[in-house]
Amino acid sequence: MKTIFRKLLLFLTAAYAFVPDVVLAAGGEKVGLLVVVADTRRVAWAPTLYILDLYNTNPFMLGLWCVIITAALGCSLGLITDFFMKRTGIDLSSRKLVEH
Repeated sequence: MKTIFRKLLLFLTAAYAFVPDVVLAAGGEKVGLLVVVADTRRVAWAPTLYILDLYNTNPFMLGLWCVIITAALGCSLGLITDFFMKRTGIDLSSRKLVEH
């Protein structure tokens, strides 16, 4: 019984994973896959235009930039927080654990 349930669950999971590849855009007889693009016609700022062009053309590079920017922002927020904590008298570099 467990093997039948597991096989059924595996089949349903695989079917659920591949459904978005089969979904087609609404239309007449000739139907293609739905493509989502960012509109860049009215964008004037160069960094935003670069990100939008990456979104439209190269999703791997967009993901790589997102990871790099997220790591840089997290590191900078951590350093800023550490600076303000040291200025207020909280020093976490030499923490003494008191356990009873």
